[in-house]
Amino acid sequence: MIPMPNEQVLPWSDSEPLECVMVIPEAPEVKTFSFRPPSGARFSYKAGQFVTLDLPVPGGNVQRTYTISSSPVSSSYITVTVKAQPGSVGTRWMLDHLQPGMRLKAYGPNGLFHLKDQGDGKYLFISAGSGVTPMMSMTTTLYERGEDPDICFIQCARRPVDLIFRRRLENMASRVTGLQLHFVVEQSDAYDVWTGYRGILNQVMLGAMCADYLDREVYCCGPEPFMNAMRDILHSLGHDMEHYYQESFAAPANDPEALTEFPDHVPSETESAEVSFTATGLSGACAETDTVLTVARATGLPIPVGCGMGLCGTCKMLKTSGKVHMVHNGGITDDEIDEGYILACCSHPIGRVEIDA
Repeated sequence: MIPMPNEQVLPWSDSEPLECVMVIPEAPEVKTFSFRPPSGARFSYKAGQFVTLDLPVPGGNVQRTYTISSSPVSSSYITVTVKAQPGSVGTRWMLDHLQPGMRLKAYGPNGLFHLKDQGDGKYLFISAGSGVTPMMSMTTTLYERGEDPDICFIQCARRPVDLIFRRRLENMASRVTGLQLHFVVEQSDAYDVWTGYRGILNQVMLGAMCADYLDREVYCCGPEPFMNAMRDILHSLGHDMEHYYQESFAAPANDPEALTEFPDHVPSETESAEVSFTATGLSGACAETDTVLTVARATGLPIPVGCGMGLCGTCKMLKTSGKVHMVHNGGITDDEIDEGYILACCSHPIGRVEIDA
């Protein structure tokens, strides 16, 4: 039941089940579910928050948390957009069985990862996979306020077909000047043309997409390794991390500090380090903010170098002991890193490091 304009509208309480009213396929193994209270009550929440759904799976109900993908500007309904992961139980049940007309118990909305109350400002939204859902809610909220927002929106996925909300985002961006979209995929779809970015999001891409990233509030959501890499990139580029916020689907933040404080190691110019090149017997003391390449040049060791920004892989070297902090731009593979290789131009020594050179 939808209330008439002059009727009193009550806020939704989680004592009332939600009714599924629409199911929308978004991408492979991804669907959006729209819910409305049968009483016509209205929702009150902040863009980026989540709800907990009680799902009647075989063997007993389970509770699963999902970010609301709709905008609080439209308070008569909410949507959640879910993606099945290997071994998922609740989400698998939703994709296979949840249909319009079915009712579920729900709790919330809750969550500290959300758009600021005023919403004015310059934003950089970075997401991967289903981590796009809070960014979609935030973007739609800023768009539906009736003002031209200032958003640089970066979405990463494995293939173009996996880009959730792509058409809806493009539709919004075609009607305002301040929403700039950038899509990054690891590989193209067969028999289709892809002219956007291809590979893994890195420093070079970020600078090309969003030249004024240092001036923006950054919101990030995606798999933990993805968010760790994004923090490394922003640290290395000098971004003020007090203006960086992230949400983990594995463990939504329940403390404000969890949104902005992370156990990252950031190289410090006051911390000493040493690089020893064992094959030549050369070594040099340095600070953590120096690179292995800087130390090599100071000791007189010639190292082949190409781009100098971790992109070409020319300065690849074998690290035999110690730790480095490396933020590269695709010039080395994960397998090579596991074998001990580093790129000298973008590797900062932590303590004593030995290199086979």
